[in-house]
Amino acid sequence: MQDIVRLVDCIEKLTRLAEIRSAEGRLLVKEIESRDWLLGELREKEQALLSSLSCQELELETLRRQQASLKAQLQAAKLQIEETNELLQIKTSEAVTHFDLAVDLNKKLVSKQAELLALSDRASRIEHAPMSYFLRKHFYKRLRSIYAQLPLKPALKSKLAYRVRRWLKISDATLPAQSTTFNKLGGEPVFVRLQLRSSATQPVVLMFGIIDWHFRIQRPQNLVKELAKAGQRTLYISNHFIDDDAPGFDVEELDQTNGLFQIRLNVSGAPAIYHAPPSADAISQLCQSLALLLEWANIGATHCIVQHAYWFPVARRVPDSTLVYDCMDYHEGFGNVTREMLDLEIALMRRADLLVASSDWIERHGKRENPNVKLIRNASEYSVFSQRPDSIFQDTLGRRIIGYYGAIAEWFDLNLIKQVAEALPQHLILLIGNDTINARKSLKAHPNIVMQGEVPYASLPYYLHAMDVCLLPFKVVPLTLATNPVKVYEYLSAGKPVVAVKLPELSQFGDLVNTAENAADFVLAVHAALKALPEPESAFQARQLFAQGQTWQHRALSLREAIDILPVPKISVVVLTYNNLDLSKACLDSLVMQSNYANLEIIVVDNHSSDETPTFLRMWAEGYPNRIVILNPDNKGFAAGNNVGLAAASGDYLVILNNDTVVTAGWAKGLMRHLRDNEDIGIIGPITNNIGNEARVDTRYTEIKDMPAEVAGMTRARMGEWFEINTLAFFCVMFSRSTYEKVGGLCEEYGLGFFEDDDYCRRVQQSGMRAACAEDVFVHHHLSASFNKLGVEKKQALFEKNKAIYEAKWGTWSPHTYRDVWASDMHRKRK
Repeated sequence: MQDIVRLVDCIEKLTRLAEIRSAEGRLLVKEIESRDWLLGELREKEQALLSSLSCQELELETLRRQQASLKAQLQAAKLQIEETNELLQIKTSEAVTHFDLAVDLNKKLVSKQAELLALSDRASRIEHAPMSYFLRKHFYKRLRSIYAQLPLKPALKSKLAYRVRRWLKISDATLPAQSTTFNKLGGEPVFVRLQLRSSATQPVVLMFGIIDWHFRIQRPQNLVKELAKAGQRTLYISNHFIDDDAPGFDVEELDQTNGLFQIRLNVSGAPAIYHAPPSADAISQLCQSLALLLEWANIGATHCIVQHAYWFPVARRVPDSTLVYDCMDYHEGFGNVTREMLDLEIALMRRADLLVASSDWIERHGKRENPNVKLIRNASEYSVFSQRPDSIFQDTLGRRIIGYYGAIAEWFDLNLIKQVAEALPQHLILLIGNDTINARKSLKAHPNIVMQGEVPYASLPYYLHAMDVCLLPFKVVPLTLATNPVKVYEYLSAGKPVVAVKLPELSQFGDLVNTAENAADFVLAVHAALKALPEPESAFQARQLFAQGQTWQHRALSLREAIDILPVPKISVVVLTYNNLDLSKACLDSLVMQSNYANLEIIVVDNHSSDETPTFLRMWAEGYPNRIVILNPDNKGFAAGNNVGLAAASGDYLVILNNDTVVTAGWAKGLMRHLRDNEDIGIIGPITNNIGNEARVDTRYTEIKDMPAEVAGMTRARMGEWFEINTLAFFCVMFSRSTYEKVGGLCEEYGLGFFEDDDYCRRVQQSGMRAACAEDVFVHHHLSASFNKLGVEKKQALFEKNKAIYEAKWGTWSPHTYRDVWASDMHRKRK
């Protein structure tokens, strides 16, 4: 029975399994049917694709046949273009050759015309005044030599020279009208005009140039022209010297209306300024020549604007001057500047009262050397470059003109110009400027490049207004990274589109200048600028509007403002008074009228005067914050009285000045300059007419009104000179605050006076510094006006008492002596 049951179960299981298999089979059949249907559809699509492919192969074959036909046509066209280009190159080469020939012939013609005119003028002058010509030719140079040796005052020599010239009939009419030159036997008219202009209250500008005025108009000349137009008396000192062993100068009047003159100084050997610092002999002769000029033109206060470091040793000696270094270039970037010149430039940067930078890069560099740096970029003469001339350059082939003018030197990218020429062969590349790298040879393979050479400054608009696009194709090197390109301002003044390499200084122009970082982008920018022509009027006006606000007039104004607001060290002058009111008035009047120094503090300490001095001093100081009056309740003596004033002083430099003195123009700045230039000088005093030591010099004046004119010539002749002295007399001395803090005040053991000046000088020397006497600063001294009232016996007793105090501290006292003039000249120091 169990077997049957198991059999039935087994049959049931098999039945269920058979049903499952049957269901799976039905599903499989359905799936097969579905796949067969899909395969049928795929076969239909395959047939359609094969039919479409067959059609496309027919179309492709047709295109291949068309391509072969076009290729054959292109090859034929290329051959035709090559033949045309060869013919065009031949014709262009012929045109360039003819153009160059015409330019050369024109130059020769102009030169010959100038020679003929000069010969004609000379012949006319000789015919008109044969005796004058004979005398000028044979005796004039000899007369100049004799004149230089005459032992007369410059004013008398000038009058004598004028009379001699009139007697010999050597007048201005015998000189070329275009460039009248006057030497130190100078013509009276220019002398008078220069004298009148130089006697005004404003400082005279001495621009120490980097090039001669007539060589090439650049930043220095443009600044000077605008300063002169603004009423500033201006002398442009040329770097082209006169080779003469005797000191002297020539004057050339550049602009009679605005009073602008070029000066050429005498220097033996006429050295170039670019390669080495000036020798000691050159410095000496330059200073002597400059001194003659200052006296001849009656020049007082000056602004010395230096354009090249060569001038620094001379310019820093000019009396009563502000020293400005106008730094136009990164000179180390030129690659041919000696280490000595670069070191001299660093010294100039550090010493200048104002450092003017023409670019952001120079400004950052300059601030490492000098806290007083002013950024004054380049600019343009808008009135010159904005006006289209009646006649402009014309290309004989009528091509678009891609132009550049300026120096073609080591920083000029010849490869970039070649790529522009190759990419745009249908346009003319016009290059104008002095070629110092033989670019003409390098570019001669490019017939669409024309090199015009250097042209006069006045001719630049003739070419500029013919240009369709203006270029700045510089290499990106340290020199150009520090450059603010003048020509970009001039391009924009004419409203021209500009394409330039990307330099830091071009960011200020914004979208007005197209800049490129590589050659490919530069070429594309030039192509895009040409394609955009003709431009809308708004683009032209935007460029001109920008340039109109970037003129040399704006830059000259910025320069004047920078000098006017220049911070200057404070000088505190301590004047000790005791009776003698008339002398005190004269002293204080001279301080106010002659010091010519904006930051001067005058501290008057009265040692209990019994006359009207206290009343006068109160009234004198009222309303003037820089005038301080201290009235002592008793007579504290010379040392203690001055110590009261020194303690109240707030200046960076301190002066002790007797009330029986009269100062001269620029005295304070002159003494301070020596302290600034010589860190080892701890205390310095001036020369004078009346003192018992080496500071005394011989004078001829008998009245104080005659003193300024006489001593001005004396101090100018020795500008920048000083000598070491053992003891300074304290009628007038200056020392820095650092010296005062190190040495302290005057020793008060000496009571009313005598030997406190000797004592102080010993202390200065003990601290490792020197005492000096400035030969280019003069202060008049009446000598011991207060002590004379003591009487001979009291003075002698006081002298002996204080001498004993001094010798107890410092040993035997050495009496002061006058110096031997010739010996002093031999030992005079120049720094």
